[in-house]
Amino acid sequence: MRTKILSVVAVLVVAVLLGLHFIYPDISENSMNRVSVHEDFKISEQAKKLHSELLVADLHTDSLLWKRDLTKRETRGHVDIPRLEEGNVALQLFTAVTKSPAGQNYEENDGTSDNITMAAIAQMWPMRTWDSLAERALYQSEKLHAFAKAAPTKIAYVTTAGQLQRVLRDRASGKKITAALYGIEGAHALDGKLENLGRLYDSGLRVLGPTHFFDNLVAGSLHGISGKGLSEFGIEVIKSAMAKDMIIDIAHSSPQTVRDILAMTDKPVILSHGGMKGVCDTPRNLEDDLMVAVAKHGGLVGIGFWDGAVCDISPLGVVKAIRYAIDLLGVDHVALGSDYDGSTEVAFDISEIAILTQTMIDQGFTKQEISKVMGANAIGFFLKHLPS
Repeated sequence: MRTKILSVVAVLVVAVLLGLHFIYPDISENSMNRVSVHEDFKISEQAKKLHSELLVADLHTDSLLWKRDLTKRETRGHVDIPRLEEGNVALQLFTAVTKSPAGQNYEENDGTSDNITMAAIAQMWPMRTWDSLAERALYQSEKLHAFAKAAPTKIAYVTTAGQLQRVLRDRASGKKITAALYGIEGAHALDGKLENLGRLYDSGLRVLGPTHFFDNLVAGSLHGISGKGLSEFGIEVIKSAMAKDMIIDIAHSSPQTVRDILAMTDKPVILSHGGMKGVCDTPRNLEDDLMVAVAKHGGLVGIGFWDGAVCDISPLGVVKAIRYAIDLLGVDHVALGSDYDGSTEVAFDISEIAILTQTMIDQGFTKQEISKVMGANAIGFFLKHLPS
């Protein structure tokens, strides 16, 4: 009798897991990564020509989190390799999410809950990822490597300035290939062990975000409870990362964490995805004076495409935020930071990103401003600061 009961339980568990695997990912992503309904955008011949000449770059997408084959064009989500080609994207930064609290509140999270465990189990990630944040980060890097191996003429996983330069030469010769960089959203992915930074670096990690939605052992989060900056362990992590020429991403970091990082190094940082407080006064955005400090430090600010960053997700709303950032920070310090596939609703996916080129033309941006913001700034930054 006991054997029969165990057999029934086992069958039920398998059935639940299979149900989660085949149903949960589709339902969850369709509800989380949305593109608002709109008519086809009208792109002028002038904008098409200019956009085709640009080096387009985006500083943030969470596409590796989801159960999708990125080598194939999908009808859900915001980014895949065919859509990167359609958008003429030269560089895409893929960022791994390893832990995310229930609610993902901008105001306050204590970090005790975790949405990603369910996602990992439902998508049948390897069991090693179910209870290890470091393994989740490593697995997402492995996924990106696999996509690059499956579509080598379309996407290249780059870890050095030289590899990025080769992609740019390929594009100059007419090849439609995208450089893929890898980062982590929150250094809790180290599982509290500095040696995991080396493991992740060896896997391809080049962009390190100290925090995500909650305080961790490394630093205080913009959405945490403590309001603190870097811990002693955090200082050690940042020093070790910079010694490896890794790039620090201050998105989601508390103001004190940002100040601590700027105070300890002359190296510039990026804010991969966010907005300007003067345009969109939400708890997601840092104060303008801190953004100015990042720019004066030589850093880049990626303007997001979702409501928490820009308040108005229309192409015009995003472009107004870009205009404000240029006027405040200088054109050399502004980039695109979509937060695609980050449980966000946007007005256009990566295949439609030429609408920003069109809207900037309509708003009187110069060709130089458009070129820099759409990607030249970001690509120039990585060519300069990635390991050589």
